[in-house]
Amino acid sequence: MSSPVAEPVVTVVPAEFSAGVPAHVESTGPPDAPLTVVLLHGWTLDGRIWRRQRAALHEAYGDRIRVVTYDARGHGRSGSAPLPSATLAQFGDDLARVLEQAVPSGPVVLAGHSMGGMTIMEYAHRHPGAFADRVAGLLFVSTTAEGHTHTEYGLPAPLARLVRIAETAGAGVLARCGSCRPPSLLMRVLRPSLRWLLFGTECASDDVRLAGSAVSRARMCAIGGLRPSIGAQHRLDTLATLGDVPAAALVGDRDRLTPPACAESIADALPTTELTVCPGAGHMLMLERPDEVNTALRAVTARALEPHLALTA
Repeated sequence: MSSPVAEPVVTVVPAEFSAGVPAHVESTGPPDAPLTVVLLHGWTLDGRIWRRQRAALHEAYGDRIRVVTYDARGHGRSGSAPLPSATLAQFGDDLARVLEQAVPSGPVVLAGHSMGGMTIMEYAHRHPGAFADRVAGLLFVSTTAEGHTHTEYGLPAPLARLVRIAETAGAGVLARCGSCRPPSLLMRVLRPSLRWLLFGTECASDDVRLAGSAVSRARMCAIGGLRPSIGAQHRLDTLATLGDVPAAALVGDRDRLTPPACAESIADALPTTELTVCPGAGHMLMLERPDEVNTALRAVTARALEPHLALTA
């Protein structure tokens, strides 16, 4: 576990998604910094998951960077939205809209965990011109470009197929529950299951509580409604068109949701990707392996900053 790093001062940026859905966007660092790092959280989580990375970036680069995080629609402190908008395509458009409002100019590094990584791929697919003009680096953490192709929940294949059927059916029920959140009693009951599903061999109890707290803030319609598009997305072809953008991908070898094969296929499709496999780690690498994630994020950020540092040298 890395030593604690002081949190930088956080500013809330006024923003909204389409149809007037409120977007909770946080910013640290000067608005005129030469580079902005945008951190995107995973399915059912929120921006707090990146707290160690935000602090580590500012410790390393100070006022040379700005860091932006936001809670996706239907998650955390952002507003809920109608069920039809719970799709990765919409989330890719939401990223474009957040950039327009919160980071209207300058290069960006995009870092995504799980669904956040898939959102970045969707943004690249749906907004290729803007992506090419703005994106100076990529970090993919515990994510996939192939939907549920490789997801077996750490179980034998026949049992994994049964779990997927049950999960898909359960998601359909949740999708019809509207904007309500999971009941607190249910979250206490599910905490051991969340620990098994999301984490590897070792984790801190505070990190399990943080993950559970994030899940408890997600709206049921977002939890259930996103399942079909997350399972069906395929964006390896999109990754193959991204050229020489600096990139890194990390995965835990005990990840039950996006196992190493997911990160390996990303690295194969985008050859600039530096791949790191973390032994014993699960799906929550920002919490389980903050040092490894911070190292990879700093490396991508440093490469994205190089042209701007040369101009000021």
